[in-house]
Amino acid sequence: MKKFFPVYVRVPLLFAIFFLAIEWLVGGDSDKPAFVEHPVVLILLGLFLFALIAVEIVASATNKILDRLMTPEERALKQKEASRPLRDAPWVKRLMQKLTNTKTIEQEGDIMMDHDYDGIKELDNDLPPWWVGLFYVTAIFAVIYMLRYHVFDADNQVAEFEKEMIAAKEQVEEYKKNAPDMLTADQAVFSDDPTVLAAGKALFDTNCAVCHKNDGGGAIGPNLTDDHWILGGGMKNVFNTISEGGRPGKGMVPWKSNFKPSEIEKLASYVISLNGTVPAEAKAPEGDIVWSKAELTGGDASEEGAKEEASEEVAVDAETPEVKN
Repeated sequence: MKKFFPVYVRVPLLFAIFFLAIEWLVGGDSDKPAFVEHPVVLILLGLFLFALIAVEIVASATNKILDRLMTPEERALKQKEASRPLRDAPWVKRLMQKLTNTKTIEQEGDIMMDHDYDGIKELDNDLPPWWVGLFYVTAIFAVIYMLRYHVFDADNQVAEFEKEMIAAKEQVEEYKKNAPDMLTADQAVFSDDPTVLAAGKALFDTNCAVCHKNDGGGAIGPNLTDDHWILGGGMKNVFNTISEGGRPGKGMVPWKSNFKPSEIEKLASYVISLNGTVPAEAKAPEGDIVWSKAELTGGDASEEGAKEEASEEVAVDAETPEVKN
């Protein structure tokens, strides 16, 4: 076997097998191999490599000494054995005999049949044992397969695929629920947490204040503090407006390529938190959609509307001249 596995193949191969065995026993992985987590493994690997090299050196020296002690006839016989093809090796011949159960030329007379056609005769050879064994294995497999899938109605490949796809879709949906950077407008939730609002304010001051002012009162962009919205108020509409942009040719550009969905959610929360505040120089209201933060935080929108109507009635009454009797 040394002819087929020389020393420069044998030593690395045995070392690799030993290394993988140690990694498996110790429990190492690709991220953190065992020799990194347990430095003592390096010592063990070094000792094994040293032993391999030492054994090869001793074996090579021993072979040289034995070769010098051989007679010319023994040396010629050894060279003949070394140059013999693998198929002529005794162990290979024994293995092929067991697998094929062939007969030698001297034994063909025992299996000769009576058929004779122009001197051509037929041998009654048995089927090769490897073929017979494989036939029995396939027959047993066919019976088990038929019982499992056609009698006991186990899941076939189509059913297994459909179940795995359903499970995969459920996992994807569950991941989307908990993955902050895969939020959609429908999943965005308003938060008045100071940390969230501080992060949203930082984004607003850097990217939005140039058009809406730092206090949200509006400059080129509309006023964000009143109850009038061009594309609608509420978390879903504000999130979608920031992500997809405003009106074509008039509104702001889409910011979805600049911000992650989780950042847009924080920014939308901060924009909504500006509703109801009083900026220094507020721009006139724009937009026909009326929405107040009170609707989001649990306030009664109808009550707010009633207050507005009452204030309008008071204003009208104040303008109407009083008629004295």
